[in-house]
Amino acid sequence: MSIMHDQNFPQSEGSPGMTRRETLRRMLGLCCGAAVLSGRDQMQLLAEGSKQNSAPANSLQSQIIESTLSPDDDALLDQIERANFLFFWEQGHPQTGLIKDRCNTRVTDTSIVASIASTGFGLTAICIAEKRGFVSHAEARLRVIQTLSSLWHRLPTHRGFYYHFANLTTGERIWDAEASSVDTAILLCGVLMCKAHFKDADIRQLAKAIYDRVDWSWLSEDTTILPMGWTPELGFLASRWDDYSELMMIYLLGLGSLTHPLHSDAWTAWKRTLFEYDGLRYIGSYAPLFVNQYSQAWFDFRDKRDHYADYFENSILATEAHRRFCVDMNTRFPDYSNALWGITASDSIHGYTVWGGPPATGPIDGTIVPCAAAGSLPFLPAETMRVLRTIHDHYPQAWSRYGFVDAFNPLTGWFDTDVIGIDTGITMLMAENVRTGFVWSTFMRNEEAVRGMQKAGFETYYRAPYSKPA
Repeated sequence: MSIMHDQNFPQSEGSPGMTRRETLRRMLGLCCGAAVLSGRDQMQLLAEGSKQNSAPANSLQSQIIESTLSPDDDALLDQIERANFLFFWEQGHPQTGLIKDRCNTRVTDTSIVASIASTGFGLTAICIAEKRGFVSHAEARLRVIQTLSSLWHRLPTHRGFYYHFANLTTGERIWDAEASSVDTAILLCGVLMCKAHFKDADIRQLAKAIYDRVDWSWLSEDTTILPMGWTPELGFLASRWDDYSELMMIYLLGLGSLTHPLHSDAWTAWKRTLFEYDGLRYIGSYAPLFVNQYSQAWFDFRDKRDHYADYFENSILATEAHRRFCVDMNTRFPDYSNALWGITASDSIHGYTVWGGPPATGPIDGTIVPCAAAGSLPFLPAETMRVLRTIHDHYPQAWSRYGFVDAFNPLTGWFDTDVIGIDTGITMLMAENVRTGFVWSTFMRNEEAVRGMQKAGFETYYRAPYSKPA
């Protein structure tokens, strides 16, 4: 099996003008190492999947995923969730409710950069924490009210879309940030989570107003392929959401709107490219592992499919392909094994880096990114728990007050000092989902989410228990 590695990929050097999304856009198409099926083969397989009411077929035998967590597993996930919540609570501003984009865990962090995506994850984290008793109902409600009030009254928007980065204390746009479609979507998922979880008229009214204000029809005025963002200086960004990725949450939220909805044709407009690795066939893209996680942190795709696929099973396949991809690199990076794997966009010794695979993306150097496994907990519970246990038990420097640091490299002895809000967030949400399904069951009580999936053509269907290729 050929695994390619290229040291010449561009990467962020931490410049304030380079957002994570811009870094990812620079990486797209500069990848190698996995087969992409021909257009004819893709159409045939997707058609077969539609007829059979199953995801793209795999020739390998399957076995039932053992998803029952042991008491020790549950205890570790509880420890992780408690630590993750502290980040969102302590690094959130008590008046604006905005949450820092990242935080240095080894010193007193004085940064003032908040991100709306981190805030969206944080709103969901507060719901989890209130349910589990990490914080009182009164404290949780107050913080949510303050956050939603700031989002409605204080933060600048354009057609309801929020700017990616904001000043933590004032809410003002910083770094010439774009009004971001995906980061607004992540924020809205958190807003709607609070609307469903708290039986509170004030929260419901604010959440509904924030969601209803977003003008999805403006975003899609001359295209069914949505742009990634807009700036006052440049207008719409050239990059578009045209390939399978975390885009599903954007389209579903837009389809669910009653005030400014997307046309249903938008759901079928983006590409679903079929990849193949080690006999596994799945819908994928030239992007890190997190693209298989983010939409599924809130939207419950289990036992549902649209005309093309069962996306939950697709994420199982994509995650298993990633696990095998990492293990296959063991001869070059001996830290990678069945007990320690997982690469996704993260910090590195050289700065924020977009890497992963298959296909091989970025200057892979043996770094481990804990949220790669943690964000995949519902897809491969046993395999991902093994990774989290290994990190927790054997790499104490990878642990901090807020849970796992963003990344570390066992081969060089480098350990990050920071946690990043979106990576801490996907860890906490997926830990809770694999334990109880709480985020899924709560979020899907929103009529907006149900309506979006219905308009996209999702139907519930009977299938055997989800399985992992043998």
